[in-house]
Amino acid sequence: MKQVAIYARVSTDEQTPDNQLRELRAVAERMGWQIVEEFVDHGISGVKGRDRRPAYDRLYRAILRREIDLLMAWSVDRLGRSLQQLVALLSDLQAKDVDLYLHQQGIDTTTPAGTAMFQMCGVFAQFERAMIQERVKAGLERARAQGKRLGRPRVPERVEQAILAARQQGKGIKKIAAELGVGVSTVQRVVHEPAP
Repeated sequence: MKQVAIYARVSTDEQTPDNQLRELRAVAERMGWQIVEEFVDHGISGVKGRDRRPAYDRLYRAILRREIDLLMAWSVDRLGRSLQQLVALLSDLQAKDVDLYLHQQGIDTTTPAGTAMFQMCGVFAQFERAMIQERVKAGLERARAQGKRLGRPRVPERVEQAILAARQQGKGIKKIAAELGVGVSTVQRVVHEPAP
């Protein structure tokens, strides 16, 4: 009987992995696979590396220790959005003789076609991310061209003057921020920003 680990991930804290887990559990039961552990990352982007995804990191260590025979995930983008990450994962899965099941893509790496399809899904996930980045960049450039000010809104002029006056009195940045009810980064920006 295959020893299976399930990995689920949601990008925000408002989302729930329940649907992913329910579907994958049903497949495992139907196939006669034994689920030994479920790894779930809540509110973490798939762009983040292993060091920023605690459940994924634990799963990866279980793969490297050969504690499982099969990794199940809802979709390729649950595992990651970087082609390099996905290719590294696939290489490690193959090196440790661990199979991969991706529900949405119908991928099973016990077949050559499943392996090829997994690599193609990784390419498309990376392409999708690049397209999103291009749209964001184009939107920012359009806003700049229209003369819109980007970034966080500035504090009123009177607050900036109060920050500068407090700093001239020798007060520390944290103390100024607390007294005026603004963020430390706001005080730092005002203090270090060159005069117009």
